[in-house]
Amino acid sequence: MAGKPVLHYFNGRGRMECIRWLLAAAGVEFEEKFIERPEDLEKLRKDGKLMFEQVPMVEIDGMIMVQTRAILNYIATKYNLYGKDVKERALIDMYTEGIVDLTEMIMQLIICPPDQKDAKISMIKDRTKNRYLPAFEKVLKSHGQDYLVGNRLTRVDIHLLELLLYIEELDSSLLAPFPLLKALKSRLSSLPNVKKFLQPGSQRKPPLDAKQIEEARKIFKF
Repeated sequence: MAGKPVLHYFNGRGRMECIRWLLAAAGVEFEEKFIERPEDLEKLRKDGKLMFEQVPMVEIDGMIMVQTRAILNYIATKYNLYGKDVKERALIDMYTEGIVDLTEMIMQLIICPPDQKDAKISMIKDRTKNRYLPAFEKVLKSHGQDYLVGNRLTRVDIHLLELLLYIEELDSSLLAPFPLLKALKSRLSSLPNVKKFLQPGSQRKPPLDAKQIEEARKIFKF
């Protein structure tokens, strides 16, 4: 029997968090080996484990995988969270890319210069309430089903829940005009595997604090 997946990243959210979310939602236990110093990252590179010399990196099923989307696609396919046919997968991919666009904007706030931060937050809030959340609310309204695609749980629902929680951290009022998304958030949060991941003490990572940001800067030199 194959061992648990092993995740290689620093002890924070970043690009690994969506992988943690998807594994947890699939009920898959995983281990983490945290990159704590620049030397840790350099060792992975010298050992030939980072094809493009960057993380996230996941050891799973005898493979060493890099590139976030490739890792997510593999996990989703393996655990039947990627739709039933090519059309459903196309919708899942399309919706996921929109989620990634907004998630990336929010993630970039941690490296935004202080004098630009207010303007960046204002732009993100505008895009959130006028572009992205209306689009997903419209999808749910159009078919009246409990999930975004195929009326069953897929990876895109998990990605969207993660994003909705980030949006709440930014400004909880942003979700108020979107009742179907609020209901989706509540419904997904009640799923046993997701509920467990949301509990204190899980491998879910909290927002980065100043100390973690500085540690990440030293490791990844950004």
